[in-house]
Amino acid sequence: MTDAIATARLQLRVLLPEQAILLQQYLLNNREHLAPWEPARDTAFFSLEKCEERLLASTRLMEAGLAVHFAVCQDQEMIGICNFSNIVRGAFQACHLGYAIGEKQQGQGYMFEAVQAGIRHMFDAHNLHRVMANYVPENQRSAALLTRLGFEKEGYARSYLKINGVWRDHVLTALVNTAEQS
Repeated sequence: MTDAIATARLQLRVLLPEQAILLQQYLLNNREHLAPWEPARDTAFFSLEKCEERLLASTRLMEAGLAVHFAVCQDQEMIGICNFSNIVRGAFQACHLGYAIGEKQQGQGYMFEAVQAGIRHMFDAHNLHRVMANYVPENQRSAALLTRLGFEKEGYARSYLKINGVWRDHVLTALVNTAEQS
């Protein structure tokens, strides 16, 4: 599996099931903050047991080469996520990016720092050609982050994902690895 990635202020770590308390604390601390941008979550979702189950499933996906899920950490606290999922090989060499930052850490450049390092890792260590990221049109912070990272708008998908209980449109974006050899 992937080792931790260090940036100037952060670490991107792959959490093991026995570290589920870090994930649980992050989710509980940011439950209201993240709700407008994520699927509806029931109370069980935030339990330690469910966090352990998700980390075990995440470990299996990473071992199968289908995902790389990072906890964004500062010191010993998890402050965000940076996930690369739906990895497809062959002629596509692509994945989807998902990310979130804690409410208290917004506006400090942490998400840019973490996602930039994660993308570099996916391009260099995993030889991906393309990373795709989608956001609801109202999420101006995501739009600004993806633009700053070099993502380009490629389309608009109606009723793309069920977010907070409602089917929501999404802007589709992608970043292509221009540094790779053919």
